Amino acid sequence: MTRRRKIITLVLAFVIIIGGIFFAGRFIHRSIHSKQYISSTTPTLFVHGWGSSYRAERQMVNYAKNEGVSNTVVRADVAKSGHVSWHGSIPRGARNPIIEVNLLDNKSITSAKDNNAKGYQHVSRYVTDVVLAMQKKYHFQKMNLVGHSMGNMQIAYYILDHGNDPHMPTLEKQVSIAGHYNGLNAIGNAKHYKIISQSLGKPNHMVSEYKGLLKLRHNYPQTAKVLNIYGDLKDGSHSDGQVPVNSAKSYKYLVKPRAKSYHELEITGRMGQHSKLHENKQVDRALVNFLWKK
Repeated sequence: MTRRRKIITLVLAFVIIIGGIFFAGRFIHRSIHSKQYISSTTPTLFVHGWGSSYRAERQMVNYAKNEGVSNTVVRADVAKSGHVSWHGSIPRGARNPIIEVNLLDNKSITSAKDNNAKGYQHVSRYVTDVVLAMQKKYHFQKMNLVGHSMGNMQIAYYILDHGNDPHMPTLEKQVSIAGHYNGLNAIGNAKHYKIISQSLGKPNHMVSEYKGLLKLRHNYPQTAKVLNIYGDLKDGSHSDGQVPVNSAKSYKYLVKPRAKSYHELEITGRMGQHSKLHENKQVDRALVNFLWKK
Protein backbone atom coordinates (compact mmCIF):
# COMPACT_ATOMS: atom_id res chain seq x y z
CA MET A 1 0.00 0.00 0.00
CA THR A 2 1.37 3.37 -0.99
CA ARG A 3 1.83 6.20 1.52
CA ARG A 4 -1.01 8.16 -0.08
CA ARG A 5 -3.41 5.23 0.24
CA LYS A 6 -2.42 4.79 3.88
CA ILE A 7 -3.22 8.45 4.57
CA ILE A 8 -6.58 8.20 2.77
CA THR A 9 -7.42 4.99 4.68
CA LEU A 10 -6.53 6.62 8.02
CA VAL A 11 -8.58 9.71 7.21
CA LEU A 12 -11.61 7.60 6.22
CA ALA A 13 -11.26 5.51 9.38
CA PHE A 14 -11.09 8.69 11.46
CA VAL A 15 -14.21 10.08 9.79
CA ILE A 16 -16.10 6.83 10.36
CA ILE A 17 -15.08 6.72 14.02
CA ILE A 18 -16.04 10.36 14.63
CA GLY A 19 -19.32 9.85 12.79
CA GLY A 20 -20.04 6.75 14.86
CA ILE A 21 -19.33 8.62 18.08
CA PHE A 22 -21.57 11.50 16.97
CA PHE A 23 -24.53 9.29 16.09
CA ALA A 24 -24.05 7.14 19.19
CA GLY A 25 -24.02 10.32 21.27
CA ARG A 26 -27.24 11.52 19.67
CA PHE A 27 -28.87 8.12 20.23
CA ILE A 28 -27.85 8.11 23.90
CA HIS A 29 -29.01 11.71 24.30
CA ARG A 30 -32.40 10.91 22.80
CA SER A 31 -32.75 7.71 24.82
CA ILE A 32 -32.00 9.47 28.09
CA HIS A 33 -34.20 12.48 27.37
CA SER A 34 -37.10 10.49 25.93
CA LYS A 35 -37.77 9.00 29.37
CA GLN A 36 -38.75 12.46 30.59
CA TYR A 37 -41.70 12.60 28.22
CA ILE A 38 -45.07 10.92 28.07
CA SER A 39 -45.80 8.15 25.61
CA SER A 40 -49.13 8.97 24.01
CA THR A 41 -50.83 8.38 20.67
CA THR A 42 -52.32 11.91 20.76
CA PRO A 43 -51.21 13.86 17.66
CA THR A 44 -49.96 17.44 17.77
CA LEU A 45 -50.79 19.69 14.81
CA PHE A 46 -48.61 22.72 14.00
CA VAL A 47 -50.24 25.54 12.01
CA HIS A 48 -48.00 28.27 10.55
CA GLY A 49 -48.69 31.97 9.97
CA TRP A 50 -49.56 34.27 7.07
CA GLY A 51 -47.40 33.93 3.96
CA SER A 52 -45.43 31.11 5.56
CA SER A 53 -45.28 27.33 5.29
CA TYR A 54 -44.50 24.18 7.25
CA ARG A 55 -40.83 25.22 7.15
CA ALA A 56 -41.59 27.73 9.91
CA GLU A 57 -42.47 24.77 12.13
CA ARG A 58 -39.28 22.83 11.42
CA GLN A 59 -37.08 24.05 14.27
CA MET A 60 -39.74 23.36 16.88
CA VAL A 61 -40.47 19.95 15.39
CA ASN A 62 -36.79 19.03 15.07
CA TYR A 63 -36.17 20.06 18.66
CA ALA A 64 -38.94 17.70 19.76
CA LYS A 65 -37.46 14.90 17.65
CA ASN A 66 -33.95 15.47 19.02
CA GLU A 67 -35.31 15.36 22.56
CA GLY A 68 -36.72 11.92 21.85
CA VAL A 69 -40.34 13.04 22.07
CA SER A 70 -41.34 11.40 18.78
CA ASN A 71 -39.96 9.71 15.67
CA THR A 72 -43.14 10.24 13.67
CA VAL A 73 -43.53 13.49 11.73
CA VAL A 74 -45.85 13.80 8.73
CA ARG A 75 -46.96 16.74 6.61
CA ALA A 76 -50.50 17.61 5.59
CA ASP A 77 -50.72 19.93 2.58
CA VAL A 78 -54.06 21.75 2.52
CA ALA A 79 -55.06 23.05 -0.92
CA LYS A 80 -57.16 26.16 -1.47
CA SER A 81 -60.08 23.83 -2.22
CA GLY A 82 -59.62 22.20 1.18
CA HIS A 83 -58.27 18.93 -0.19
CA VAL A 84 -55.60 17.44 2.08
CA SER A 85 -52.57 15.57 0.71
CA TRP A 86 -50.50 13.51 3.13
CA HIS A 87 -46.71 13.20 3.02
CA GLY A 88 -45.75 10.28 5.22
CA SER A 89 -47.98 8.11 7.38
CA ILE A 90 -48.54 7.60 11.10
CA PRO A 91 -48.10 3.96 12.17
CA ARG A 92 -50.62 2.51 14.57
CA GLY A 93 -49.53 3.23 18.13
CA ALA A 94 -46.93 5.85 17.10
CA ARG A 95 -45.54 7.75 20.08
CA ASN A 96 -46.52 11.44 20.22
CA PRO A 97 -47.01 11.84 16.44
CA ILE A 98 -46.54 15.31 14.94
CA ILE A 99 -48.44 16.72 11.95
CA GLU A 100 -46.99 19.73 10.13
CA VAL A 101 -49.91 21.54 8.55
CA ASN A 102 -48.90 23.25 5.30
CA LEU A 103 -51.46 25.74 3.97
CA LEU A 104 -51.02 26.15 0.23
CA ASP A 105 -53.35 29.17 0.35
CA ASN A 106 -51.04 30.85 2.85
CA LYS A 107 -52.28 34.40 2.20
CA SER A 108 -55.97 33.73 2.57
CA ILE A 109 -56.33 36.93 4.61
CA THR A 110 -55.25 39.33 1.86
CA SER A 111 -55.92 42.84 3.16
CA ALA A 112 -57.00 44.95 6.11
CA LYS A 113 -60.67 44.56 5.14
CA ASP A 114 -60.37 40.77 5.61
CA ASN A 115 -59.13 41.16 9.19
CA ASN A 116 -62.51 40.65 10.80
CA ALA A 117 -64.58 37.93 12.36
CA LYS A 118 -66.11 36.86 9.05
CA GLY A 119 -62.71 36.63 7.35
CA TYR A 120 -61.12 34.52 10.04
CA GLN A 121 -64.16 32.29 10.44
CA HIS A 122 -63.94 31.62 6.71
CA VAL A 123 -60.23 30.70 6.67
CA SER A 124 -60.50 28.57 9.82
CA ARG A 125 -62.06 25.99 7.50
CA TYR A 126 -58.52 24.94 6.57
CA VAL A 127 -57.95 23.72 10.13
CA THR A 128 -61.32 21.98 9.97
CA ASP A 129 -60.33 20.37 6.65
CA VAL A 130 -57.11 18.91 8.02
CA VAL A 131 -58.75 17.67 11.24
CA LEU A 132 -61.52 15.97 9.25
CA ALA A 133 -58.94 14.38 6.92
CA MET A 134 -56.95 13.24 9.94
CA GLN A 135 -60.05 11.70 11.49
CA LYS A 136 -60.98 9.89 8.30
CA LYS A 137 -57.49 8.42 8.04
CA TYR A 138 -56.50 7.82 11.67
CA HIS A 139 -59.57 8.13 13.96
CA PHE A 140 -57.77 9.94 16.81
CA GLN A 141 -59.79 10.69 19.93
CA LYS A 142 -57.67 13.60 21.19
CA MET A 143 -55.28 16.19 19.78
CA ASN A 144 -53.02 19.15 20.60
CA LEU A 145 -52.88 22.34 18.52
CA VAL A 146 -49.89 24.70 18.10
CA GLY A 147 -50.17 27.94 16.14
CA HIS A 148 -47.96 30.85 15.16
CA SER A 149 -49.32 34.29 14.23
CA MET A 150 -52.34 33.95 11.90
CA GLY A 151 -52.38 30.20 12.55
CA ASN A 152 -53.65 31.04 16.04
CA MET A 153 -56.63 32.95 14.66
CA GLN A 154 -57.53 30.02 12.43
CA ILE A 155 -57.19 27.67 15.40
CA ALA A 156 -59.26 29.94 17.68
CA TYR A 157 -62.11 30.12 15.18
CA TYR A 158 -61.91 26.37 14.62
CA ILE A 159 -62.26 25.88 18.40
CA LEU A 160 -65.15 28.34 18.46
CA ASP A 161 -67.05 26.26 15.91
CA HIS A 162 -65.89 22.72 16.71
CA GLY A 163 -64.25 22.72 20.14
CA ASN A 164 -67.09 20.75 21.70
CA ASP A 165 -68.14 18.78 18.63
CA PRO A 166 -68.40 15.11 19.68
CA HIS A 167 -67.41 14.04 16.17
CA MET A 168 -64.08 15.88 16.41
CA PRO A 169 -61.06 15.00 18.57
CA THR A 170 -61.06 16.42 22.08
CA LEU A 171 -58.61 19.28 22.49
CA GLU A 172 -56.06 18.48 25.20
CA LYS A 173 -53.48 21.26 24.87
CA GLN A 174 -53.16 24.47 22.89
CA VAL A 175 -49.97 26.49 22.38
CA SER A 176 -50.41 29.99 21.02
CA ILE A 177 -47.27 31.73 19.73
CA ALA A 178 -47.52 35.43 18.74
CA GLY A 179 -51.30 35.43 18.50
CA HIS A 180 -52.79 38.74 17.29
CA TYR A 181 -56.23 38.23 18.79
CA ASN A 182 -57.01 41.92 19.28
CA GLY A 183 -55.27 43.52 16.33
CA LEU A 184 -51.93 44.03 14.60
CA ASN A 185 -49.45 46.89 14.45
CA ALA A 186 -49.44 46.70 10.64
CA ILE A 187 -53.20 47.21 10.46
CA GLY A 188 -53.02 50.05 12.96
CA ASN A 189 -55.96 48.74 14.95
CA ALA A 190 -54.17 47.77 18.15
CA LYS A 191 -51.64 50.49 18.89
CA HIS A 192 -53.34 52.09 21.88
CA TYR A 193 -55.44 49.26 23.25
CA LYS A 194 -54.75 48.28 26.83
CA ILE A 195 -55.52 45.42 29.17
CA ILE A 196 -57.79 47.01 31.76
CA SER A 197 -57.79 43.98 34.05
CA GLN A 198 -54.59 41.94 34.35
CA SER A 199 -56.38 39.24 36.32
CA LEU A 200 -58.99 38.83 33.59
CA GLY A 201 -56.96 39.89 30.55
CA LYS A 202 -59.85 42.05 29.36
CA PRO A 203 -58.92 44.73 26.76
CA ASN A 204 -60.38 48.24 26.90
CA HIS A 205 -61.34 48.01 23.22
CA MET A 206 -62.14 45.02 21.03
CA VAL A 207 -61.63 44.76 17.26
CA SER A 208 -64.09 42.85 15.08
CA GLU A 209 -62.12 39.60 14.97
CA TYR A 210 -61.80 39.64 18.76
CA LYS A 211 -65.51 40.27 19.29
CA GLY A 212 -66.16 37.29 17.04
CA LEU A 213 -64.34 35.09 19.54
CA LEU A 214 -66.17 36.24 22.67
CA LYS A 215 -68.33 33.10 22.71
CA LEU A 216 -65.16 31.19 23.64
CA ARG A 217 -65.73 32.52 27.16
CA HIS A 218 -68.72 30.18 27.29
CA ASN A 219 -67.75 27.26 25.06
CA TYR A 220 -63.94 26.88 25.17
CA PRO A 221 -63.24 23.16 25.87
CA GLN A 222 -62.81 22.60 29.59
CA THR A 223 -60.50 19.69 28.79
CA ALA A 224 -57.81 21.95 27.32
CA LYS A 225 -54.68 23.46 28.87
CA VAL A 226 -53.33 26.64 27.25
CA LEU A 227 -49.81 28.06 26.93
CA ASN A 228 -49.74 31.59 25.48
CA ILE A 229 -46.27 32.68 24.27
CA TYR A 230 -45.65 36.25 23.11
CA GLY A 231 -42.72 38.57 22.46
CA ASP A 232 -41.69 42.03 23.63
CA LEU A 233 -38.71 43.60 21.88
CA LYS A 234 -38.27 46.00 24.83
CA ASP A 235 -37.68 48.80 22.33
CA GLY A 236 -40.61 50.91 23.45
CA SER A 237 -43.06 49.38 20.96
CA HIS A 238 -44.53 47.00 23.55
CA SER A 239 -44.76 44.41 20.81
CA ASP A 240 -42.85 41.72 18.93
CA GLY A 241 -42.64 44.14 16.02
CA GLN A 242 -45.98 43.01 14.58
CA VAL A 243 -48.16 41.85 17.47
CA PRO A 244 -48.69 44.14 20.47
CA VAL A 245 -48.17 42.46 23.83
CA ASN A 246 -51.69 43.44 24.88
CA SER A 247 -53.18 41.90 21.75
CA ALA A 248 -51.51 38.55 22.49
CA LYS A 249 -52.36 38.68 26.19
CA SER A 250 -56.04 39.40 25.46
CA TYR A 251 -56.49 35.66 24.72
CA LYS A 252 -56.61 35.18 28.48
CA TYR A 253 -59.99 36.91 28.69
CA LEU A 254 -61.42 34.58 26.06
CA VAL A 255 -60.28 31.22 27.41
CA LYS A 256 -59.23 31.41 31.07
CA PRO A 257 -62.78 31.21 32.47
CA ARG A 258 -63.09 27.65 31.06
CA ALA A 259 -59.64 26.31 30.19
CA LYS A 260 -58.28 23.55 32.43
CA SER A 261 -55.22 25.76 32.95
CA TYR A 262 -53.79 28.92 31.40
CA HIS A 263 -50.17 30.07 31.43
CA GLU A 264 -48.27 32.89 29.72
CA LEU A 265 -44.62 33.09 28.68
CA GLU A 266 -43.05 36.39 27.62
CA ILE A 267 -39.92 36.31 25.46
CA THR A 268 -38.03 39.60 25.66
CA GLY A 269 -35.37 41.35 23.61
CA ARG A 270 -34.13 40.52 20.12
CA MET A 271 -35.33 36.91 20.22
CA GLY A 272 -38.82 38.12 21.07
CA GLN A 273 -39.23 39.34 17.49
CA HIS A 274 -42.33 37.99 15.73
CA SER A 275 -40.67 35.53 13.33
CA LYS A 276 -37.83 34.65 15.70
CA LEU A 277 -40.36 33.22 18.14
CA HIS A 278 -40.56 30.05 16.05
CA GLU A 279 -36.74 29.95 15.80
CA ASN A 280 -36.13 30.25 19.52
CA LYS A 281 -34.67 27.60 21.84
CA GLN A 282 -36.50 29.05 24.85
CA VAL A 283 -39.78 28.64 23.00
CA ASP A 284 -38.76 25.13 21.88
CA ARG A 285 -38.09 24.03 25.46
CA ALA A 286 -41.26 25.58 26.83
CA LEU A 287 -43.39 24.03 24.09
CA VAL A 288 -41.90 20.53 24.48
CA ASN A 289 -42.20 20.65 28.29
CA PHE A 290 -45.78 21.87 28.16
CA LEU A 291 -46.96 19.36 25.57
CA TRP A 292 -45.10 16.22 26.55
CA LYS A 293 -43.09 16.36 29.79
CA LYS A 294 -44.23 13.90 32.45
